[in-house]
Amino acid sequence: MSMRRRVVTVSLAALLFSTGLLAQKKGEKKQDEAQKKEIQSVVKVVDDVANGQPAPNDLSLTWVREDFLKAQGNKEYVPFTIAVDPSKVAGGNVALYWRVVAKGSGATAAAPAPAAKDDKAKDDKAKDKKTDYAYEDISFVPVAAGQNPMHISRSFTVPAGDYDVFVVAKEPIPTQKNAPPSKMSVLKQEVTVPDFWSGELNTSSVIIAQRIDPLPAPLTPQQQADRPYALGGMEIQPALDTKFTKKSELSTFMLIYNPKTDSANKPDVLVEYNFYAKAGGTEKFFNKTQPQNLNAQTLPPQFDLAAGHQLQTGQAVPLASFPEGDYRLEIKVTDKIANKSLTREVNFTVSPS
Repeated sequence: MSMRRRVVTVSLAALLFSTGLLAQKKGEKKQDEAQKKEIQSVVKVVDDVANGQPAPNDLSLTWVREDFLKAQGNKEYVPFTIAVDPSKVAGGNVALYWRVVAKGSGATAAAPAPAAKDDKAKDDKAKDKKTDYAYEDISFVPVAAGQNPMHISRSFTVPAGDYDVFVVAKEPIPTQKNAPPSKMSVLKQEVTVPDFWSGELNTSSVIIAQRIDPLPAPLTPQQQADRPYALGGMEIQPALDTKFTKKSELSTFMLIYNPKTDSANKPDVLVEYNFYAKAGGTEKFFNKTQPQNLNAQTLPPQFDLAAGHQLQTGQAVPLASFPEGDYRLEIKVTDKIANKSLTREVNFTVSPS
């Protein structure tokens, strides 16, 4: 089976992304007053839902997907995608706010109301309460014409663990008197973030890519925040479902974490891609691609895990030879030095058009 393999040296530093952007936005003296009001408004909306009020869904907000990759400082990087109905949004943009709360932290409810200026103890307590959130941020997203639903990808960086992710999408605050209130949606998504810092063989999510583009230049911090699937010198456009036509290809991307290395800090990893056809509740072997050997002979000479380089695997497999139907891709990763292996799976469907 023919396929294309992409080899890109990705540095761990490329996955160190900015946190605390919301605090910066709140503190900017020159920030537009309208945006300040929007921030206060969406934070209150999430506080109300966290305290038990019903979650509105005027804009048909849905959670589409999340992925997990290793970041720095014993944390994990979680890009995610949501969808809204742009036809329901009045105005040129939508405010998107997300709050990540560790389960059992006691921080789900709203923070205490701001204290009086002369009450320093209460003011310090309020500040401490806000730091209990694992992550929070806000983005003002232009509404894309001709795209329904409109997909928006953002990210957060947290330690491994179980979290509640609150997301609110909201129309701008009306500027005219007697205008109807802003439409908004709020969702709560439970997310379990794996631990890539345990030292055990592991992998990132298997990201199914619509395409992978090289980046001609590094992104600015704002561009990186708006395009969370930009990793190092490339940008992944993730596929939003796993239904493909025979004219397309199945393109995968995955990072392999914590393989053992030889004296030159080179791994010796074998990656096998096996395809199984599913029918009638059973499956049978369909085909496989040539195994990938990731070792001192095949990796770039400068590749060095100790320097923060990451081990990448991925293939782009044309689906023209696949009969219509359902399939399971099994990816087996074997660390030859440690004599350990693991498997990852992707279920997908091939249709005529």
